[in-house]
Amino acid sequence: MPKRGYHHGNLRQALVEAALVLIEHKGPSGWTLSEAAKNAGVTPAAVYRHFEGREDLIAEAARQGHEIFADLMEFAFNEGKPSALAAFEATGRAYLAFARKYPGHYMAMFESGLSANETPELAAAATKSRGVLERAAEALSEHIPPGKRPPPSMFSAHIWALSHGVVELFARGRPGGNAPFPPEDLLESGIGIYLRGLGLIAPDQ
Repeated sequence: MPKRGYHHGNLRQALVEAALVLIEHKGPSGWTLSEAAKNAGVTPAAVYRHFEGREDLIAEAARQGHEIFADLMEFAFNEGKPSALAAFEATGRAYLAFARKYPGHYMAMFESGLSANETPELAAAATKSRGVLERAAEALSEHIPPGKRPPPSMFSAHIWALSHGVVELFARGRPGGNAPFPPEDLLESGIGIYLRGLGLIAPDQ
């Protein structure tokens, strides 16, 4: 196999991409640095020129994932347009879309067991992606009387947990993935129930 990392002049990124493929197919802990090096077309020793070990490599994959995730969420939020409610619901759909399109990144971010504070760079990227949903929650919270508003961080954490649960149970092609309803519908109805409880959506008649 040609040494693609050296050929392209970016061995570090070649190793990240090799790791992402392995993570997607074997899980975050089901592969070795030697496998990543082989898939990148280099020797195992070359990995240590760029990463301290497997966790450091996974942390970089997760960091890149959070950067992509933040951009997608920002695009979905669209500065709160056309309304705070529509923008908030769009961020939930963006979560599902990200998990489907970037499974390796998603698993590195949320299933590797690494702390979001594993590296300063990862912490900054995770804060950035989380901040988009918090801003969406904060904008929507302005429609709730001040004394009844949950903290935006709690509000967004609830929706994040709901989105994550739908992804894990029904949108990943694992056992239990064949839900009786499309994942998008499950997420939309779940968010609807939550928002009705906060008085942000009128009760069904």
